[in-house]
Order: sequence, then C-alpha cells, then structure tokens
Amino acid sequence: MDELRTVREAYGDTAPPTMTEIAQARALWEEKPPRRSRLGWPFRIGVGVGAVAAGAAAAVGIATAGTSGSPGAPRPPANVDLGRQAVLAAATKAEQAPTGKYWYTDQVSGQSYIVRSKSGTPYAISAAASEMFGWDGVKPGMGTMYYDRDLPARPLTEQDAAVWRADGSPSSFRTWSGDHHATYTTKAGEWRSSGPNVGLDPQGGGRFFWGKSAEELQGLPTDPAALTRMILSDEALQKKFGKTHPGASRRAEFRMTPAAKMRIASGFLTAPTPPKVRAGLIRALAALPGVHAVARETDVLGRTGVALAADPMPSTDDGEYGTKKEDQGTYTWRSVLIFDESSGALLSMQDELVKPGGVYRMREPGFVIYHDTFRGSGWSDTEPKPPARPPFPAR
Repeated sequence: MDELRTVREAYGDTAPPTMTEIAQARALWEEKPPRRSRLGWPFRIGVGVGAVAAGAAAAVGIATAGTSGSPGAPRPPANVDLGRQAVLAAATKAEQAPTGKYWYTDQVSGQSYIVRSKSGTPYAISAAASEMFGWDGVKPGMGTMYYDRDLPARPLTEQDAAVWRADGSPSSFRTWSGDHHATYTTKAGEWRSSGPNVGLDPQGGGRFFWGKSAEELQGLPTDPAALTRMILSDEALQKKFGKTHPGASRRAEFRMTPAAKMRIASGFLTAPTPPKVRAGLIRALAALPGVHAVARETDVLGRTGVALAADPMPSTDDGEYGTKKEDQGTYTWRSVLIFDESSGALLSMQDELVKPGGVYRMREPGFVIYHDTFRGSGWSDTEPKPPARPPFPAR
C-alpha cells in the first residue's frame, strides 16, 4: 500500500489529508528501520482534525544516495564539525524571508533499495518515490489544494546505472520492502489533485502544522530558549503527545530522541511560521543536546547547504520479518537537516548511513537511507501551481 493511500484511508475518502496533516504524521515517525508499506512507514493516524494520535507510529525508510560534492560518493565522517556559525548565519538569512497570501510546499520523498542483477551484482535504486505539492490560503475561506505524483524508480548513481544497463535495463524492480516483496517501475506518474478539502474544512485554508492557525503561528516566540520550552522540550512533547509517543524512549522517564525532535522541528520549519520564528527554531535546534553542526551536505537534488545532524543510532534486522540471511545485520544511521546558506530555508531532512552493515554492508558512509526533500516552500501572492518538470533527470 502506498503512503498517500494509507493517509487517505486514515482520514476517509471524502476528506483527503492536507499537507499539514501529512507533515504531522511524519513528525511522529518512530526511529527504527522500515518494516511495512510502500515506503516502509507503518504509521497509524488517529481520529481527529488537526492532530495525530499519540499512538501514531512509522518507520524510517530507505532513500536516494547523495553526498557532499557528487551523488554516491562518501560523505565526511560523522564527527566532522563545521561549528555552529554557518548554521546560525543561515538562521539570520531566514529572518529576511518575505510573506504572502498562499503558503505552498513542494516535497519529494523517497527511499533506496538494494537489488541484485541477474549476475548477482548488487546495485542501488531510488524507488517508492513521490512528489507532493500543496498550498493553503493564509486565512479560512482562501482555499486549500493538494497534488501528488509517483516518481519513476531509477538507478541511484552512474555506477549503479552501469550495472542496471548491463542487466538489460529492466523497467521494473522486485525488491524486499521490510516484510514483503514490492515491485516498482521506471514509469512516471501524472499529477493527481484534490481540493478544496470539502468535508474536512469546507472553507479551506487557515490551518497548518499541528492544527495551528496562521494567527497562532504568528504568535510563537522568536527566542530560541522559549521555543525549546514550548516545542522541543521533553515536558512540552509529553504534554502534547502523552507517554506513548513513538519517538520517545522506552524508559520509564519520557525522553524524546534528538532525531525525533528534529523531525518535529522540520514541520514548523516548512510551515508558514514567521521568518524570525523559523530563525529562532534553527538556533534552538543547534543548541539541543545530541544535535551537532556537521560538514556541508548535498541533498538528492544536488543542492549543498549547512547541516545539523543527530547522534547516530543503531538498527538491527535479525530476520524476524523475513529478511534474507545475507541481508541481516546491524547498521548505524543518523538524521540530518540541510539548510540553504543563502536563504536559511530547509532543503532536506534525510537519514543517512554512518556505519555500514546488514543490507547496506556494501554501501559507503553517507548513503542516504530515506529523504524528505523540499524543491520549494514559501509564500505566493497568487494560487501556486505544481511544476511540470520532474525533480530528477532520466538515466
């Protein structure tokens, strides 16, 4: 089942989810390897408008490879530290962003799979990928629109493409996806659309991340310490989600992992929060324990920016869900946020390999395990339209 269908079924056929609600669900993803669904995200969305239930759960998927400099090449080691000044400089640029009437988000999501050619040579593909484009009017009654399209499966790098071509350039790939086989094709999908959200919000517009109105977002503090207390502290998150939040530790004491806090912050960073609030949130993230400035990173669209990374985390596949023995094992990964240096905009949140192992034993550190990448996000004075050009060139 693909992710969009999963979300739609959770909300009902007559009320497709807004970009806000999809972002809310993503902010609650659990920090563990993929197991289910087309993108490996076994999340369950609770009933209610503008909120995701505390029991929502999802897994980190597998994503397109990308690196500092060129796709597929190793990234710098996890302990490289540029210092916080580059990130803070990006936050200052965020303070200067303009405003408008409609907030739009153009988001590309995907994961990578390791497949084997007829000769047995493994190569990586990007699959289970989609692009989502949506906008909301800043006030109720201004409308809401949502588009999505499936992106074609494709070899990740030129080296992977060479193996693929030697294998006869297959147009479909049968892969193991957590606990089942899935087949992905090289065929691109057309844009699908829905909106305004009849039944969910007849007036359309005015409701954003965490169900907050534009006025509530405008009223958020700009001070990093105040934002930490309100949004990123364990106390605030326990009050918001309860003790069973999937991003929390399994200990008796509620504690959210740094990676989970980064996911939640990314929802606010791509919502129509005021520029100074976004700048304060970037500074708050840079000061969190377990979050570090790292060497410049390049996202899957080839854009390089300054980055923050969470402490690495291990994941083990012991075959419980049917993974072949040769693909079992333990690997270590970390979550990374990449910011544009010129604007302070969030370019991508991606989970990347730190220590190879398991199905990734043949990949280099820096291999992206999953990504949410933003082609564009911001204000417009007219109703935005989705781009015709796909995000990736054909191999």
